[in-house]
Amino acid sequence: MHPSLFLAALCLGIASAAPQLDQSLDARWSQWKAAHKRLYKEDEEGRRRTVWEMNLKVIEQHNQEYSQGKHSFTMAMNNFGDLTSEEFQQVLNDLKIQKQEDRNVFQAPLFAEIPSSVDWREKGYVTPVKDQGQCQSCWAFSAAGALEGQMFRKTGKLVSLSEQNLVDCSWSQGNEGCRGGLMDFAFQYVKDNGGLDSEESYPYLARNEYCRYMPEKSAANVTTFWHVLNEEDGLMTTVATVGPVSAAVDSSLYSFQFYKKGIYYDPRCSSTRLNHGVLVVGYGFEGEESEDKQYWIVKNSWGTNWGMEGYMLLAKDRDNHCGITTMASFPVV
Repeated sequence: MHPSLFLAALCLGIASAAPQLDQSLDARWSQWKAAHKRLYKEDEEGRRRTVWEMNLKVIEQHNQEYSQGKHSFTMAMNNFGDLTSEEFQQVLNDLKIQKQEDRNVFQAPLFAEIPSSVDWREKGYVTPVKDQGQCQSCWAFSAAGALEGQMFRKTGKLVSLSEQNLVDCSWSQGNEGCRGGLMDFAFQYVKDNGGLDSEESYPYLARNEYCRYMPEKSAANVTTFWHVLNEEDGLMTTVATVGPVSAAVDSSLYSFQFYKKGIYYDPRCSSTRLNHGVLVVGYGFEGEESEDKQYWIVKNSWGTNWGMEGYMLLAKDRDNHCGITTMASFPVV
């Protein structure tokens, strides 16, 4: 073969081995980039577009199966669309799980009346959905959310609390700022510190900074914190009688990354490999109170573009799905 022909054949082989982009998606790709303010270097755009197209296919396949009755929830493209599952986990799966001894376990009132549905958003206990950005600080948002609810219960005033204060200042309790942490360590910090600043006085930056806590700006305190019995009845009773509760879940699946609406149930979701902190703000059921239609109302910290304006309905009474009861806790103020 003539050398020039060999070179041409080699180039064709390389070209055919590279992922072929779907040109019919050009407009949607441009719209997605504009909506999420993505600017790529020239050598990066092709790779990100390839990942985005693969994610889009997964989403569309799932939704087609949903229309055939195979799933109880839908998926949608969101601001995580250019991340592989591995990259997504590195950026946003951010709990530092450690074995904990001597846990204070909450005993709910024996004769408490437990309603079949609760939504603390309707009672003023819950601040608007926030966005942790590219900082592994879910633990801080979960802890702040539980503390916001308990301070409202005590004072009747809903004050947004500073996650950045927790990110910057709770290292000695065991947290690692934007490298991850635990809700319990955050509660311990507020207890040890004697307070936590408001969001307004100590705004969120999504990065590690030096500690700038100001006692005069404190808007919350913690006297102790309790763990919830590792069972769904225990979590239900606690949420009903106490308010929003911090919890940990497995958020590593594609179906979680691109969840849109409906009751989330994915048999692959682990109840032991927990990596993400969330806030349980209530529970309820769809239609008849049948086993597969019950759900927990979960507040996330990935902004309002994810899920149902930042919330998820997670399958309830289905074997501790995604580990929702495994590490649940709340502060006492």
